Amino acid sequence: MMRKIGLTFASLGVSANFCTTISLATSIAAGAVYAITSSSTIGMEVPTIRLSWLYASVIGSILLLISGFFDVIDGSVARATKQTSKKGAFLDSSFDKISEAIIFIGIAVGNLANPILCMIALSLSIIVSYVRARAESLGVELKGIGIGERAERLLIIAIIGMVPVIGAMQWAVIVVSVVAGLTLIQRIAVASKKL
Repeated sequence: MMRKIGLTFASLGVSANFCTTISLATSIAAGAVYAITSSSTIGMEVPTIRLSWLYASVIGSILLLISGFFDVIDGSVARATKQTSKKGAFLDSSFDKISEAIIFIGIAVGNLANPILCMIALSLSIIVSYVRARAESLGVELKGIGIGERAERLLIIAIIGMVPVIGAMQWAVIVVSVVAGLTLIQRIAVASKKL
């Protein structure tokens, strides 16, 4: 199915790097929307756009799902056009980490979840990615190891973020922290056995 989607986008002249850029842009938009809730306190005295926590959560989560879609298909487009490259892989990985940071910062700034919990979730998420990259630099493949890779973690944020209950985003961040923590333990265990 992903191959067909990749071929469709490639036939429209859409490049993999364009999809990667759209993914980053929509995640920046999602982070910005999460940050502009009416309860956020960013120290500005000038008139600013404010959204209720529910609208911020739902709109931000929809943008996050769009970002995730483009993040998934960029590789399919690259393979369909036979234009996979180290540069594309590097940009994709780098933009993924930037996106993740922006999402959690937006959630924290918008007071949709406790900022300390957002820092824990972000830290664990980045460490999970680092462990995979470090293990792979030592010849140990960790792709698919663990219950919560980046796509799953952001899907948790997006889906729970659309639940119209006060505090839903806080629970999403807690679930991401638990999932990322378990994934970290799984990856360290697997890499340690193989090294």
